[in-house]
Amino acid sequence: MIYSMTGYASATRELVAASGTGGVSVSVELRTVNSRFLDLNFRMPEDVRVCEPTLREMLMNKLSRGKVDIRVNLQRSEQSANAGAINRDALDQLALLERAVLDAFPEAGRLRTGEILRWPGVLAESGIAPETLRDAVLGCGKQAIADLIDVRAREGAQLANMLLANVTEMETIVTKITPLVPELITRHQQKIVERLQEALGIAAPDAAATIVSREEINERIRQEVTMYGIRIDIAEELSRLTAHLNETRHVIEKGGKVGKRLDFMMQELNREANTLGSKAAAKELADSSMTLKLLIEQMREQVQNLE
Repeated sequence: MIYSMTGYASATRELVAASGTGGVSVSVELRTVNSRFLDLNFRMPEDVRVCEPTLREMLMNKLSRGKVDIRVNLQRSEQSANAGAINRDALDQLALLERAVLDAFPEAGRLRTGEILRWPGVLAESGIAPETLRDAVLGCGKQAIADLIDVRAREGAQLANMLLANVTEMETIVTKITPLVPELITRHQQKIVERLQEALGIAAPDAAATIVSREEINERIRQEVTMYGIRIDIAEELSRLTAHLNETRHVIEKGGKVGKRLDFMMQELNREANTLGSKAAAKELADSSMTLKLLIEQMREQVQNLE
């Protein structure tokens, strides 16, 4: 299975107050985009901030790369907001903080009732126990993460199919041009021979006095043609392209966390395609090189989204 780094998932739970009136709607949203590393960003109310370490651990156990935005929302009903309940733990902690401040600054004024009630976490407006609220957040988080994995897997499967289609098309191009290489080299070597013969006067009638013998000229032509044939021979590049394409197909079909590996393979494929283009001695090879580079670029863009 190949996983995409982009996806969205959410989960919601409804909590009812013990009094039977009012409650809280708890939701967890996850949005992910591609990134070189795993980057987690949390946005949540302070009264459930205690859930962050657990949610972080859950995400790190399931994801290895991607920028993840985690948003926790608590939507309290009107009845819950009017009911009100004091969080004794938060209230005791606030009292300790106030005493510490007054010890250091005796002239400082004491907190007013309204200020205490507005202090984050002191007023549990939902009338729901903090433990119940935390369990709901973690439950939503677990469900959202599972849904996110499914979304990333489905998109990863689509990307894998696209990548394999490009690999198949590139293999077809390589298979098509490989038999043409010897013929193309021979054709262009013959053109070089004709041009050199014309330039050196071999095609013209023998002159009365020849400074360079015919054998020496023919040997020079043979050397030039041989060197030219070596420069335009792309058999090695085609062989490496075939090997890289086989490895790319193997990596995709094996699955797993293949993003970085495939990114490296795109670099290798692009290098061979560029060399093929620089050594192209015929329009067929130049066109094939351009098509290969376009396919590789398409793959590179999609590989950036793979975990």
